[in-house]
Amino acid sequence: MRRKYILTCAVTGNITTPEQTPHLPITPEQIANAAIEAAKAGAAVAHIHVRDPATGKPSMSIDLYREVMDRIRASGTDVVINLTTGPGGRYVPSLDNPREAAAGSTLLPPDERVAHIVALKPEIATLDLNTMWSGSAVVINAPWSITRMAELIYSVGTIPELEVFDSGDIGLAKKLMADGVLKGPCLFQVCMGIRYGFDWDPATLNYAKSIIPPGSPWAAFAIGRMEFPMLAQAWLLGGHVRVGLEDNIYLNKGELAVSNTVLVERAVRILREFGAEPMTAAEARAELSQVGGWSR
Repeated sequence: MRRKYILTCAVTGNITTPEQTPHLPITPEQIANAAIEAAKAGAAVAHIHVRDPATGKPSMSIDLYREVMDRIRASGTDVVINLTTGPGGRYVPSLDNPREAAAGSTLLPPDERVAHIVALKPEIATLDLNTMWSGSAVVINAPWSITRMAELIYSVGTIPELEVFDSGDIGLAKKLMADGVLKGPCLFQVCMGIRYGFDWDPATLNYAKSIIPPGSPWAAFAIGRMEFPMLAQAWLLGGHVRVGLEDNIYLNKGELAVSNTVLVERAVRILREFGAEPMTAAEARAELSQVGGWSR
């Protein structure tokens, strides 16, 4: 059982909406400030999406990502920056002709999905391995697309964080590692509670851990009300952890979390009761230096 752990804060995501909570960071300034304050509260890693400041909807603008990163770095706060590559993978089949994309489809070529990674070179970029029904869309991550995205991510000295939503995703990761597409050991993030994927219970997480390739650092998170119970379970099983308004908007039942910071603070309090302390960003980098492709 590890005593120190890497705590990631997922500050805004692309599913949570401003209508659900007025505390969701939207502008580059708000997103950067959320990451900075989360880091001060104990988060070693900031997982970042960006939003259109005018509409609050998810965006893939390189300029918005750049502004967020510039603001974080200008603050002097040390935090490992982890940018998403999830947007651009959703397909909504038309009811009249499923071969045609309906409104809400965002499916893009792999080069476009990682253009901001190539331009900005963050330390970590998420790489989703799932193909699954999600909400009103099919998330599609074809092996050939993942292969190209991984190639581009590695080419700029960034490491992929493999987001896995079900056991088949881990099987795909193993195949890509065997083929040399992914440089082992790899960093895994087990995503729990998304419908039709890994359930949010201890037995499921224990199973997921058991099939992750030996020697691979891993983390886990659960969405909604199971965010904190599964945080404790992930630590107990030897993993790293994640919280944030991307995953859960409540501090208590019926009580909205007023910031990402209060979620980070609660995570630190819970694990401190077990005698565990969060790693600093520098300690997280040292921990991740074992990951294949890490060159920072």
